[in-house]
Amino acid sequence: MTEPGTSEGQGERPTLLCVPFAGAGPSFFHPWQALAGDRWRVVPVELPGRERRIMETPYRNVVEAAKNEVDDIVAGLGAHARTVLFGHSLGAVLAYELAHLLSARGVHVERLVVSGSPGPWTQRERRAAGLPDEEFLARVEEFAGFRHEALDHPEMRELILPALQADCEMHESYVPSTDAPVTVPVCSLRGESDGLVSAEEARQWHAATTGAFTYREFPGDHMYLVDHGREVLDTIAAQSTAG
Repeated sequence: MTEPGTSEGQGERPTLLCVPFAGAGPSFFHPWQALAGDRWRVVPVELPGRERRIMETPYRNVVEAAKNEVDDIVAGLGAHARTVLFGHSLGAVLAYELAHLLSARGVHVERLVVSGSPGPWTQRERRAAGLPDEEFLARVEEFAGFRHEALDHPEMRELILPALQADCEMHESYVPSTDAPVTVPVCSLRGESDGLVSAEEARQWHAATTGAFTYREFPGDHMYLVDHGREVLDTIAAQSTAG
């Protein structure tokens, strides 16, 4: 499900469809709406188990999530939508699955931008899924390089933890639905100090497309995009201009 657009004339702008990382909801991308200006209509993908869908059961399988959500996503995009897909970490592989599905539905996907992720055929060696709660949170904190303050409040933690655990499980068990690469251009982004995804792994996305491939690094670790939203959007814009 996606958040609907609210003003007329948005069909003239391409949509930047943003797929959240593990534990995140659509609100992470709300500041990007202002940063995007008139370049895109920023539409976050809203998954079950968080924010407005907090009471729904979260997915534990990436391919299932993409297939089940694509109808609502297509409806939210509208007819003849020009779409750029962005996903970070878990969001990158979910965006990859959506790129296949949206293209098959006739949605014009202009570019797939993946961030903080190895190529779709490479699974993470060190895992968090299945660990006891405290060990799980410590491992996720190690992966991400920071701890969300909400996890230190018992009530908020009780709400957030199930979706975060489900997200990690579906990310760490992800197997692509097809060996066929996408046909759209792919841009892979990475924090230069990312200890979870190496530069070599981030460049593996070159094999995931028959189109053009570009690669860019930013200062920071795995969660570099928290502080570099404007630069990420500028990079996406520059890629789009370059074709």
